[in-house]
Amino acid sequence: MKLKPLFDNIIVKRIEENETTKSGIVLPDTINKEKPQKGEVISIGDGKASEKGDIIPMQVKIGDKVLFRKYAPDEIKIDGEEYLVMTQSDVIAILE
Repeated sequence: MKLKPLFDNIIVKRIEENETTKSGIVLPDTINKEKPQKGEVISIGDGKASEKGDIIPMQVKIGDKVLFRKYAPDEIKIDGEEYLVMTQSDVIAILE
């Protein structure tokens, strides 16, 4: 199923990373830790409308790796895959 978000919403797939201690021990996913706030942009909307009605283009693009606000995204599950839905303003930075 293809997702096409509206306005300035974006769909992000969370990037899971193995956490390793300084001594080289890989921590399993089963321990109680916070979910990472990094993800890859999967789909974007057309942009937000300004007060004049002009469309403000999106700054993020599909494939961008982004950092986002901790409590901003809504989690959805489609076809067994977990995705995050957030607005472009919830993105803190694009990772290069």
